[in-house]
Amino acid sequence: MQPLKERIKHLIVETLMLQMSPQEITDDQLLFGPGSLGLDSVDALQLVVMLDKHFGVKIPDSNAARETLQSVSTIVAAVERQLAGPAN
Repeated sequence: MQPLKERIKHLIVETLMLQMSPQEITDDQLLFGPGSLGLDSVDALQLVVMLDKHFGVKIPDSNAARETLQSVSTIVAAVERQLAGPAN
């Protein structure tokens, strides 16, 4: 689902006002921590709000945020789960 990945990369760059192009972010590049894009807790909060606003993805706590916001790929997986609807 490439268009979704591209849209999320664009939203990350736009939301966080990053000084880079969406194409510079690889799918599995870490967003936080050593060797990452260098995002911080304020960026994480902005990403949580952006995901809720654009995709209806709710991130209830810091553990869920840590899991979901690892990389573009993990964000895409969370959005795809949301778009697929309830498992039952």
